[in-house]
Formats: sequence, structure tokens, C-alpha cells
Amino acid sequence: MLVDDESERGEKSSREVEGTFHYEAEHIVIATGGIGANFELIRKNWPTRLGEPPKHMISGVPDHVDGQMIQTAEESGANVVNKDQMWHYTEGIKNYSPVWSDHGIWILPGPSSLWLDAKGNRLLPPNFPGFDTLGTLETIMKTGYDYSWFILTQSIIEKEFALSGSEQNPDLTGKSIKQVLKRVLPGAPKRVEAFKKQGEDFVVADNLSELIRGMNDLSRGPILDEEHIRSQIEARDRELDNKFTKDLQITALRGSRFYKGDQLIRTAKPHKLLEAKQGPLIAVRLNILSRKTLGGLQTNLSGQVLNQEGKPIKGLYAAGEASGFGGGGIHGYRALEGTFLGGCLFTGCVVGQMIANS
Repeated sequence: MLVDDESERGEKSSREVEGTFHYEAEHIVIATGGIGANFELIRKNWPTRLGEPPKHMISGVPDHVDGQMIQTAEESGANVVNKDQMWHYTEGIKNYSPVWSDHGIWILPGPSSLWLDAKGNRLLPPNFPGFDTLGTLETIMKTGYDYSWFILTQSIIEKEFALSGSEQNPDLTGKSIKQVLKRVLPGAPKRVEAFKKQGEDFVVADNLSELIRGMNDLSRGPILDEEHIRSQIEARDRELDNKFTKDLQITALRGSRFYKGDQLIRTAKPHKLLEAKQGPLIAVRLNILSRKTLGGLQTNLSGQVLNQEGKPIKGLYAAGEASGFGGGGIHGYRALEGTFLGGCLFTGCVVGQMIANS
């Protein structure tokens, strides 16, 4: 068990006995993250409400975030809660220059790209780019396939594609105001343009026929029908001529531009996808990207790990994602994106104070 073993004190500082770990440290803190790099464990705990688990995934976390310490603690008596509550992204692309195994990057999309499922059907409201991660994940997985498509233009990618990860945002990580201000300049960010040219999930073409052929070359499932996709694009484009359109995605992207910041650097000026001057056309195969674990080791308000009877395990603490951002999810399953990090910082602070004062 990951706790002090009084009977073993004075022998070895740490050792493995019959598959469990014994440590002589007075306090043990598990802060090893969730299970995002362990696809087998993700599939094992995949929620039935989201359909079948994905056969193909890419990883949004390093290899060491494999849930091993959570499993070891559970085998030693710790209680793990909300195992099926995960937060995986639907807009993942394979990193052409990987840092870890199956390294994927999350696209932070603006609202303009046309989103199609693997069969080539446009996703229905409210499943628009950047709107409802869990909703789109459920919709995509219930198609029977584990990927989807964006169709967009050069004008859209220049304004609306941002990439997650510190290595993809050197201007922000380097705290360079000068570099950040370059985001308002014409053209796609260098990292985005590099993915467009080198990423295996991208297709770039001068016309729709060529684009569909490229998409079918990348397909892991159905062969896409050009005329079916063309009719959906043309229907979408027609709605731009109507100020009172009933196309809710058009309404949403127009509305986003009322905020000056989004108008300058986040949302492209509304235009028709088949308008030649906005090209070339771009298609992006979107993969399921593993990321966050919202369940984890159950703790009390002091960060002490609880056993399956709800009692604290002496000397054992958990913080951050390993504890489900604090006892199984401080902010709930549908937490806002920006609240996840706060839970990690908070639980780490609480555990640190507890140990310092003990």
C-alpha cells in the first residue's frame, strides 16, 4: 500500500512486495496526472452514453500520464470515483513533429469551418466548431466512426485556427508582446501554416473535386460522395445572402464578430466556401484526442486519499488530475475549459499546507 508501514520501518527506504509498494516516507503525494496516455484504460472506462470507444486515438498528454499510480493506489485500497468522466477533444490532429507517442495537437477552432461526420453529413446544431466538446464527442462516436472533417478556406485558417500546447505558441510562452501583436497581421500563424503543409491530416486543393479525392485518400471509413458534400456547401453558402438566415452557424459566426477582439484575430469575415478568391480549399481530418481525466482518487477536503470505506489512508494524499481535479471533479463534468487548471493548483496548495502543518 502507498502508506507508511510501521512494521517495516528501519529496513529499506522503499521496496516492492507482492505487487504493492511500501514507502518509508511519512507523506506520499500522488500527483501523476490522469490516464490520457493509456488508451487501453480509456477504452476500459469509456462511458456507454458516448457509444463505442474509439479504435483510433491520438494523445494530448505525455507518455507518463498513464494512470499507473492511480491503479496502484486502487489495488492497495484507495477509492477511485467517476472513472467514466473524461474530457477528450474532437478536433485533434497528428503532430508532424511528435514529442511523445501518438502526439496530437488540439485545434482551437473559430466558428466558420463546415463540420462533417465521417459519412460526409453536416453536423447539426448545436455541434459547431468550438461550441460543445462533450456534445460533439457523443454525436461523432454515435456515427460508428471515430473521426470527422472540417472543410474551410485559406481565409478561415488564417484567422480562426489556433493550436494548443506551449511549443505551438512561442509568443505566449516567451511572453513576447511584440510577437503576440503579430497575430493581427494577415496570413496564418507560422505553426498553423506548417501543419497545413506537413500535417498528415490536411488536404489542400484548388477545387472541390480535388479536395474530395484527397479526403477519400485519408478516409478510415466511408468513401465520401462529392455531390452530397457539394450540395451541403452550396446550401450553406446561399444562406450568406440572407440577413435573416435560419442557418444557426451563420448566425453564430456573424454574432461573434460583434466583439472587436474576435473580429480582429479570431473570426474570419463571413464568406462563401466555394468563392475562389478565399481559397485554396482545405479539409482537415479530425481525430479523437485524449486529454483530461475528471474522475480520480477520492479525497477529503484536506487532500487525504480515502479508502473504499470512506476513511483517510494514513500518509497518502493526491493532488491535481490524479484526484479528479479535487475529489472527483470540483467544477462538475461540464466544467468550463479555464476552470480545469484552477482545480489542480487548488488541490496542490491544500495538500502542501496540510503536510507543512502536520
